[in-house]
Formats: sequence, structure tokens, C-alpha cells
Amino acid sequence: MVDDEPMIRMLVVEVLEEAGFVVLEAGDGRSALGILEAAPRIDLVVTDVGLPHGMTGREVVDMARVQRPDLKVLFITGYAENVVASNGQLESLSAIMTKPFEIAALVGKVHELLAPTAADARPAGG
Repeated sequence: MVDDEPMIRMLVVEVLEEAGFVVLEAGDGRSALGILEAAPRIDLVVTDVGLPHGMTGREVVDMARVQRPDLKVLFITGYAENVVASNGQLESLSAIMTKPFEIAALVGKVHELLAPTAADARPAGG
């Protein structure tokens, strides 16, 4: 969970942990990239789009996907959705929620993104 607003980050972490998820948190893009480099497994990144210190959530994801091309991402933003999308399209493995959102909707979207897909079920090499 990446968000520069401590109260939002705390709330999202608490809600996701209560839903049974293990959550790591960062307050900016550099910290998030450090966690992504160090953690052996990250199933999903939930990130605000507007982050401090010159790196947006979009940039964090682009850099993380160099090493983890199949990284799933949920962008949360108070801005227009097209700020996150490239060429007006949100790539696969990604979703967006606009603030404010309901907690149940957040948990539902996380479950949706983490649900196994047909591609996940294919045996390796096939």
C-alpha cells in the first residue's frame, strides 16, 4: 500500500488486514520500490497516483514492472482516471478506484484483482 497520507494509508492497511491480507506499506515511491526489490513475493500493489518527492504512483508501477512484469496494480486517486491510463487505456493487470470510495468496494476490487485467471492456471511451458 503506497500513499503519502498517513491516515488513508493506515485505514486501507487496517481494512485489508482485517480482510485477511498481509500488507506492507510505504509513504512514497522510493520506499515502495525498496519494498518491491526486497520482498520475494508481492501479489498486488495498491498505490495512490499522486505521491511526493517527484515520483508518481504510475512511475512506481512502471519501474516495478521492469522486474515484475506480471505485477497486479490497483491505483487509487482523487484525480481523473485518465491520469493513470496510457493512451487513454488502463493496461491489463491494473484497475483504478477514484476517491472517495466505499471500503467494501476496495476489498471487493482487491479480491477481484487477486482472483486466479485462466492464464494463472495454465501449466508452465503450455
